[in-house]
Amino acid sequence: MQQFLEAAGIALSAIWSNKLRSFLTMLGNIVAVTSIIAVVSLIQGLNASVSGAITSRIGADSFAVGRSGPTRSEEEQLRAASNPRVTLDDAEAIRKASERIRLVMAAAQGSGEAKTRQETLESLQIQGVTKEYALLPTTTISAGRVMTAGEFDTGRNVVVLGWQAADRLFGAVDPLEKFVTIAGVRFRVVGVHEKKGAIFGQSQDEFAVMPLPAFQRLFGNRQSLRLTVIPSDPAFVRQAMDDATVALRVSRRLRPAEPDNFGVVTSDTFLELYNQVTAGIFAILIGVVSLSLVVGGIVIMNIMLMVVSERTREIGLRKSLGARRRDILWQILTESITLSTFGGMVGTGLGFSVAFAISQFTPLPAAVEPWSVVLGISVTGIVGLFFGLYPAMRAAALDPIEALRKE
Repeated sequence: MQQFLEAAGIALSAIWSNKLRSFLTMLGNIVAVTSIIAVVSLIQGLNASVSGAITSRIGADSFAVGRSGPTRSEEEQLRAASNPRVTLDDAEAIRKASERIRLVMAAAQGSGEAKTRQETLESLQIQGVTKEYALLPTTTISAGRVMTAGEFDTGRNVVVLGWQAADRLFGAVDPLEKFVTIAGVRFRVVGVHEKKGAIFGQSQDEFAVMPLPAFQRLFGNRQSLRLTVIPSDPAFVRQAMDDATVALRVSRRLRPAEPDNFGVVTSDTFLELYNQVTAGIFAILIGVVSLSLVVGGIVIMNIMLMVVSERTREIGLRKSLGARRRDILWQILTESITLSTFGGMVGTGLGFSVAFAISQFTPLPAAVEPWSVVLGISVTGIVGLFFGLYPAMRAAALDPIEALRKE
């Protein structure tokens, strides 16, 4: 430890005595690490944002049944288009399929104009749901209430508005028990959903939720439904999916050799698809940015070779006074690693600043992960070690007599 501290002290002294040269040497690593940390932070933020959006839509401990699952080819899209619509009969078949299934909510999606005396929203997301909506863990009301079972069953013209939809339509006026016209029909506002936030600048709070019968009066009842299924226990998700699949195949009279004409998916299904699509892109992006680290390492090696040349007499004197080869090797390596690591520390801080500046002024989110801090600093330390090894070996191999003769 004493030897390391002594070498580090000599290295810091040498760096401090040549401030401008040291800064220019570190500049390559600073730029490289700033770029890498900024990219990694943005990627992590993007991943977290997409994961949260998918989980909030489907639910972490639930699964969805639709007309089709994720399609990866044109052939799959064409086959999915011929699948029959998902109906309330399908929801009932799944509901009765197993004790492991706690509830099944059916929903339909559309969009239409919403207006009040104060404001008009040209294209508001509108969702029609069954009474199980009130029991979903993702249903969180910040003001008012959710629709009652009677309102769901009779299809009363009542609605729960998203936080931003309520804010834009009513402004400072309390929206509860006020009326909003949706697709030409008046609805009474009974609740306001808790704020969800935005993804890529796209608000998740401009929506309206109404009873499914009311939705079908506006848009017709030929639209395919999407079913959200919650098992009785989170540990039974996989078994409940199997039960739902069997129930639908029996209900639709599919033969054993026939493929499913519906899709059963979890949030993990979409996350895996997203990761498959983006993993290669992110790897190439990080790889291209990482090339600047190699350039920074080459700059460090050139500077350290020049340092060895400048300090030949010093190295010869130390050797003549008893310094061993490994002492000289360790001295030069320590200086190289210190230069590189300090550049990595500065670059890490700048990288996070750049990432959060981008997230403030653009829709791209950013997230700080502890491992990325370790990555930024440790990688630059390795770069300093690798590219400082050759100059250090040259310095350690110097003949002390020849070194002392040099003017």
